[in-house]
Amino acid sequence: MKVELVEWPGEEERLTQLRRDHVPRLVLVPEGMAPPLTADVLEDWIRLPAVDEDIRSRVRVLADRADGADDSRVPELDENGLLRSGGHWVSLPPVEHRLMVVLLDRYRAVVSRDALARAGWPEGIPGRNVLDVHIVRLRRRLAPLGLAIRTVRSRGYLLEEGPPLSAVASDG
Repeated sequence: MKVELVEWPGEEERLTQLRRDHVPRLVLVPEGMAPPLTADVLEDWIRLPAVDEDIRSRVRVLADRADGADDSRVPELDENGLLRSGGHWVSLPPVEHRLMVVLLDRYRAVVSRDALARAGWPEGIPGRNVLDVHIVRLRRRLAPLGLAIRTVRSRGYLLEEGPPLSAVASDG
């Protein structure tokens, strides 16, 4: 299904119509402008200027949601920190387990750095770069499962399918 790009606030009427018609849409929000708020899973927004890769990633996620992407591919995380996906598993240490709970809860959607920090360290994050270090470690653990954590500039992180397992194995 095609995802429509909508300029905010200039195309507010068009956005309203697309919402009524249940058309997936990515709202382009200029710097300094507050984005429109909605709970509709067929709508997301991105602040401009934005990198083309970030826009393509958001469009792909919206298209998958609209097409009713197969939820059976959503990885599973148990209470012991075992993450299962595609017939493989990996054990996660406690902090990464807490981060993964939030990423899986919003699978294929952006999770803010603040939300991840609160989940990983409920008593308060110990330092500025600690989250970054754990995201790097988590990315390494997820690669063999065919999963990837993408950075969405100025917004947070997005968990989705990564490169095929054969591509990960051949890069080593």
